[in-house]
Formats: sequence, structure tokens, C-alpha cells
Amino acid sequence: PTSLETELSTALALLKEKAIEGETLVIFMNDNGGTAGVTTFNAGMRAGKGTPYYGGIRAASFWRWPGVLQPGDIAAPAAHLDVLPTLAALAGATLPPAVSNAWEGRSLAPLLRNPEAEWPSRFLFTHLGRWDRGQAAQSKYRSCSVRQERYQLVSQTRDGSMKWELYDLKADPGQRRDLLAERPAVAARLEAAYDRWWDSILPCLENEDVQGPAVNPFKELYWKQFGKDGPGPPTR
Repeated sequence: PTSLETELSTALALLKEKAIEGETLVIFMNDNGGTAGVTTFNAGMRAGKGTPYYGGIRAASFWRWPGVLQPGDIAAPAAHLDVLPTLAALAGATLPPAVSNAWEGRSLAPLLRNPEAEWPSRFLFTHLGRWDRGQAAQSKYRSCSVRQERYQLVSQTRDGSMKWELYDLKADPGQRRDLLAERPAVAARLEAAYDRWWDSILPCLENEDVQGPAVNPFKELYWKQFGKDGPGPPTR
């Protein structure tokens, strides 16, 4: 077993030894995608971190709470933005209206208790960002995607131009066959959803024209602690 598997097994054994398994929610999540240039297992998914393809944005999530959560695989599309409302629901907490009205995530509690629970259709959006200051509007289609159930519409351009590709994630999880020409209606539905989402976020980019400090504050704190010749100075 790997060191991670050993550590996880040790943690679970400790919970059982202390008889608090039934009172403890254990969540394991991985980072998204395999890093480009690094030999790693990516389950046959296309590309890796730094791209909007499935191999760059998909992550695993395991939730364990004996006696409370039902074991099983959940096929419904979920995302990181669902974690907060899920934890609130499982804890019996109510999010303040100012938070719940602005938060786009959903509670996964119904699915965690019953993997076959009803789950309304939804769109999930990805945009890698990293455009130059003031270039948001021109970067609409720069490394982005929109998903709805089995389909994903992807534009992997670096100059912000629109070049959509369409994939059936259920039939082709490795994203080897572009269906854009064969299923124009599906692509049009996803593109329309992406247009609405993009229009909604542009007014929220409050820091788009903010000039940052000459030196990254994290670097300054790092140098203060380790010195400029410390182990592996940060790159950002």
C-alpha cells in the first residue's frame, strides 16, 4: 500500500478504536487532473491540469459516515461548490440568506443518503482564467467548458477565439470523438448556457484592473521565515 493508503487506514482504525466512527464524517478528495509533464495515472481521461478537458478538471470525492450515509457510486454531476451547502445540511445548520441566495452550489446530502435520489439537471462551467489585465472580455473562449449531464462543450484556445468541441462523456470519457457537427442542437444548448453564465460573471470581476504589489506578499513572508536562499523559493 502507498503511504497515503496507510495513513488513511490508520485514521479510520483510530476512529473505530475510539468508538466515534458513527459520529465522524470522513471526506477524501483529490486535486483536479494530472499535472502536464508528470507521469501519472489519469484513468484514460484526455489531457491534464491546465486544460478544460475532463482529464484536467475532474476530481474524485469520497464521503464516509457509517450509519448515516449510504454506500454507493453517485453518477449525478457535482462540483466543489456543493461542499459548503452539503456540510451545512449534514450538520443541521442553515446558511444565512445572504450566502444561500448568492451560492450556486447544492447540498449533496440527498445523494449521499441515497445515490439514486432525484437530482435536477444543471450546468457546470469551467474557465481557466489567467488572462492579461483588462482582457477579460476578449478571453471569453480561452480554455473553457460547460457540462450538462453526459455532454461537455470545450474551447481550448489560448488567444480567446471560439473553437468549440463537443463530447459525449458517457459514451466517450476519453474525449476522442468530437460530435460538434453531428449534434448541433446539443452544442447550441450548451453554448447558450455558457453565454448566460459569462454575461453574469463579467460585472463581478471587481479586481480586474487592480494593480498588485511590486512583490508578492507570500514571497515576503517566505523570505522572512526561510531567507531568500531557503528550500525551493515560491514561484508566485
